[in-house]
Amino acid sequence: MVLLDTTVLIDALRGRPAAARLKALRESVHVPWICAINADEVIRGTHADKQAVVSRFLAGLQLAPLGRTEGERAGRWRRDFAAKGVTLGQADCLIAAAAVGVGARLATGNPKHFPMEELEVEHWPVGQ
Repeated sequence: MVLLDTTVLIDALRGRPAAARLKALRESVHVPWICAINADEVIRGTHADKQAVVSRFLAGLQLAPLGRTEGERAGRWRRDFAAKGVTLGQADCLIAAAAVGVGARLATGNPKHFPMEELEVEHWPVGQ
């Protein structure tokens, strides 16, 4: 199972390399996951005239929950990495926590944003 980071979703929507990988995943038994943070980030960057198409695209993916457990996990990561002098973004930590919560790998174009040990990261180069 795989949860798609926003970088991968945007790449797929633009018809770049992630589109083919995503199509293959959607045709398999394991429909990819997203979380509410991904939906927010993608819609925020979508022109109003394309919103219906993007919403249909997102609706074809599974939605990973973001609840208290995921929030606490994200908060621990941010706190623990900050103690080591590493700043992690809130959105990235919540996306990672959603992936861990459903037992999925995280597909991203920015693997350096996700140094969490318990998270399996799959690098999908984007924009190429």
